[in-house]
Amino acid sequence: MERKYADIIIDISHEKLDKTFQYVIPERLWEAVGIGSCVSVPFGKGNRLRKGYVASIGEQASYEPGRLKEIADVEKNSIGAEERYIALAAWMKEQYGSTLIAALKTVLPIKQKVRKLERKSCKLLLDAEEAKQLLQSCEKKKQTAKARLLKELIQAGELPMPWITGKLHISSQTIKSLERQAAVEILSESSYRNPVKIENNASDARMEAYRKKKCLNEEQRAAADGILADFDAGRKDTSLIHGITGSGKTEVYLEIIEGMIKRGKQAIVLIPEIALTYQTLLRFYVRFGDRVSVMNSTLSQGEKYDQCERAKKGEIDVMIGPRSALFTPFSRLGAIIIDEEHESTYKSESMPKYHARETAEKIASMQGAVVVLGSATPSLEAYYRAKTGKYRLYELKQRQPGKELPSVRTVDLREELRQGNRSIFSRKLRELLEERLAKGEQSILFLNRRGYAGFVSCRSCGYVMKCPHCDVSLSEHAGGKLVCHYCGYTRPGAGSCPECGSKYILGFRAGTQQIEEAVHREFPGARVLRMDADSTRTKDSYEEILNGFANREADILLGTQMIVKGHDFPDVTLVGILAADLSLHVNDYRAGERTFQLLTQAAGRAGRGKRPGEVVIQTYDPGHYSIVHAANQDYQGFYEEEMMYREMLLYPPAAHMLAILVSSPVEKEGMELAAKIGKLLKESGADIHGDPLRVIGPAAASIGKIQDVYRFMVYIKHMDKRKLIEAKNAIEAFLEERQEKGKTGKETVQFDFDPLRSY
Repeated sequence: MERKYADIIIDISHEKLDKTFQYVIPERLWEAVGIGSCVSVPFGKGNRLRKGYVASIGEQASYEPGRLKEIADVEKNSIGAEERYIALAAWMKEQYGSTLIAALKTVLPIKQKVRKLERKSCKLLLDAEEAKQLLQSCEKKKQTAKARLLKELIQAGELPMPWITGKLHISSQTIKSLERQAAVEILSESSYRNPVKIENNASDARMEAYRKKKCLNEEQRAAADGILADFDAGRKDTSLIHGITGSGKTEVYLEIIEGMIKRGKQAIVLIPEIALTYQTLLRFYVRFGDRVSVMNSTLSQGEKYDQCERAKKGEIDVMIGPRSALFTPFSRLGAIIIDEEHESTYKSESMPKYHARETAEKIASMQGAVVVLGSATPSLEAYYRAKTGKYRLYELKQRQPGKELPSVRTVDLREELRQGNRSIFSRKLRELLEERLAKGEQSILFLNRRGYAGFVSCRSCGYVMKCPHCDVSLSEHAGGKLVCHYCGYTRPGAGSCPECGSKYILGFRAGTQQIEEAVHREFPGARVLRMDADSTRTKDSYEEILNGFANREADILLGTQMIVKGHDFPDVTLVGILAADLSLHVNDYRAGERTFQLLTQAAGRAGRGKRPGEVVIQTYDPGHYSIVHAANQDYQGFYEEEMMYREMLLYPPAAHMLAILVSSPVEKEGMELAAKIGKLLKESGADIHGDPLRVIGPAAASIGKIQDVYRFMVYIKHMDKRKLIEAKNAIEAFLEERQEKGKTGKETVQFDFDPLRSY
């Protein structure tokens, strides 16, 4: 007798269950079950029904057929996983380390079916004479509700139900009564929930500016034509567009997408922040109309489901959104465009810790598409790959006509302090702000703050307390102890500066609310909008703040890094960077790169209209190479200097790095497991031909305990990423063997390849 078997991924994210389990497909489900189907199966003690996904189907049993259980049913309201998603999840598990079900849930854009939106209306069935007679009858019988509805229907013929019940206050019983008299009928029509609400802003001045299709300059045309020509020739290389701020990268994206649509293809456009959604959507909507949609975490489940359905059916050509939009189920994908590709938000912080850039390249290779990266300040990884020939590089060195780069001046806050100025604002920035307010021009104040700042510096000479063994700053802990979280070095806090002897040595802390209060004190007449994590908690808060500023409802926009990423405000002529050092001296080898990127991007917000822009960078360390190169808008100079340090210390992209995080509620057990992993790596690394694995740690993580769970780190480096993947696989095998011997507690292990943040 013919039998069919399915290998199923059980929907339980636990390392012990990170494998497929084989089940018999009952004959009644042969047609319903396919690869990717979401099914319910008996699992574990008591045969409790669990959801799972079919990974493969065959006619050979891997075990004694009599011991295999049957699939109970196909899940009716769940969405299956296409075969390509299962393959992508398997690749992500191997590349980044996670359970297979965790990877699969990551790549599935939507997992549950949602009932379609129904639009109901009430239609009059009677002709004019019959309707008037019924109206007179209702009025005689004092059936006022019926009469009110009939009057409206005689005029309109058909009315939406929400309007009838809401505005006219007609009850459902009244409507049903007219239905029974065959006077009206209720019409129901299914429709998609549409998160795109451009029509409500049709008067937006930016719409007119975006409607004028711009002629591409020579550099822009070379990039767009070159990428499309490569696609036509079957060359699916990743391309990097390095364009200075204001050089018109978006115009190149639009041209590429228009070319893809003409070729019958679809495109995904990734943006780093939800805050950028509306402005980006506006530009694409003007060009492509309602063939554009969005996908992000602010959408309801119904909106997400409907956008995926529209994408599957080919009813949209362009999907815009942050990292998760990468998994839009397009069947004719032609291009994946990653704007501001240097942003750390493109790296997932939960397992699997995938990077959108690498995952986009995998998706593109699976679907025959191209990947286009764009940035004014490319990540060192992307620019390094372009310089070594792995990416095709296009450079845009000219700003759009009439939009010159702003003039930038650096203010030494040490000198301000010496001259008695203890305000947040330097004298120059205060002077320029007053000037802008008098002229009716707009300003942006950027607080270069990522979370809280933990570095310790001298306010007199700018000296920063650093680890003698690592090129990172020491972090201040309870009791004033200073700790390096890369090698574990510790020392007592300093009562005075080791460099100049000043007593003004302490941690720097500041927040946007304190800055806002200072602005109101210094400039009482100024209208201020604040944009940070606290002011953008609600669904439409991003759009409300940005639209308010774009419509000149405020003179000053104050915020953290979300205000300097890709926004285009033509009336902004001044950008003040309040504390450049806050991202510079943190315990992270990428601190210099992040600081350069943030300062350059912030400076690029000024002078994007017809009037020239000015930028003031306030810093305690004006001579630091990141700040010097950012002030000069010199990416090439920064890249060469930063790469020199990366090569010396074997940090990405000069080498690859794997961070291994061991967590445990019991400190001793966590440290012991981290030590065993470190020993395993050191022993296995010695056997690798060529360069050995370089193992650092174990040591306590940057935040050693979170919610009573202790954290320990092991770092390994190697020139070849495949060696790090082999090391990851060896650790996973060691952990599996340890589980089988019953030697596990509540410890967990996570992997992060080429980490973008410190632990």
